[in-house]
Amino acid sequence: MEQLINITDSIFLGHVSPIYLGASALASIYFIAIFMLGFGFSLGAQVVIARRNGEGKYADAGKVFFQSLISLSVFAIVVFVLSKLFSPVLLRAIISSDSVYQATIQYIEWRDYSYLFAFPLLAIRAFFIGTTHTKILTANSVVMVLSNVLFNYLLIFGKAGFPQLGISGAGIGSSLAELVGLLFLAVYMWRNADKEKYGLRAVFDLGLSLHLFRISFWTMIRSFFCIAPWFLFFVAIEHLGEYELAAANVVRSISMLFFVIINSFATTTISLVSNLIGANQADKVIPVCRRIIVLNYAIGIPLMLLAFAFSEPLLGSFTDDQVVVHTAFYPFYVMLSTFIISVPAYVYCNTVIGTGNTKTAFIFQIINMFVYLSYLFLLSRLPDIPLAMYWTSEQLYVIVLLLLSLVYLRRGKWLNKTV
Repeated sequence: MEQLINITDSIFLGHVSPIYLGASALASIYFIAIFMLGFGFSLGAQVVIARRNGEGKYADAGKVFFQSLISLSVFAIVVFVLSKLFSPVLLRAIISSDSVYQATIQYIEWRDYSYLFAFPLLAIRAFFIGTTHTKILTANSVVMVLSNVLFNYLLIFGKAGFPQLGISGAGIGSSLAELVGLLFLAVYMWRNADKEKYGLRAVFDLGLSLHLFRISFWTMIRSFFCIAPWFLFFVAIEHLGEYELAAANVVRSISMLFFVIINSFATTTISLVSNLIGANQADKVIPVCRRIIVLNYAIGIPLMLLAFAFSEPLLGSFTDDQVVVHTAFYPFYVMLSTFIISVPAYVYCNTVIGTGNTKTAFIFQIINMFVYLSYLFLLSRLPDIPLAMYWTSEQLYVIVLLLLSLVYLRRGKWLNKTV
């Protein structure tokens, strides 16, 4: 949902200004990096909900949901306040272009409000995925994206009597879309969830909350470090120039379409693996992973081929500036090739999380981040490195992730992990 919202923001802003297009890349990745702390907590909650669901302890699964909802709501307020206080200072220190900085701040000052709606929504999402009732999440995503499209159209361009707010309008529209998504999912859960089966009643349990935090801590930090290198990637690109930054955002936005596919399957892997282990069917974990990989390729490869065949109109849909389109051309092809390696890498890494070994997944992320940032630092020190070369850092990232995850899973120490 978050990635799709950022994509629609980029499409609208790309038709206003290359500076807005580039600034939205830095702003949206900055937002996502902080958002991933909440997302990581929800993954930990999802693991526990799925394990209790697999064990047939449905009332316990509902109790875990309420603790995660309370924790994420409090966390949202803390993150919102901290971002208001420190984001302008932090971003000023790392963005060299004044125009890009001003545009980034205009977006962030309104996008901050999304935390207040997105974090509670994550708790509801974790419940539905953990109990394997995921169809409503597709409808919720559609509602959110359509809402964002409408709000962007009205507020960025000043249509139907609304003020023309430019990049600030994109930030406001995205936050409103988060609110719509939260209300939609909350109303659906209230009307349709089996309250008796899952014991859905507001009860605070400090011991359970601390247990959730212990499980989630490593997924929180790991999720943050999954995205933080992307932010540093765009900071490095920003120093190449405003057009290069805008082109990089176009490629990133298209890559997010593939990331949504990969991450949706990979995140669902967590619940399936945890459910299987909870039901004493650990022998089915690896076969299920292989099936998920095949399904992932079945959806992703045809889309990848279509993107390759219609690359020019696809790139042009994000901006009317032909300099930006031309600059994005070769990085776009490098990005497409990365999809093939990313599928098994993310599936097997999320399998490690699904076993409950969240600390191990975090260690993998730290190793991977060190390799990734070292490679990125090396590129930034070499003269006249083309933008496409920077994108090979993504290929290195997923290769290392795949190797670490496979080695761990083949050792088999995860089979008796309890959560």
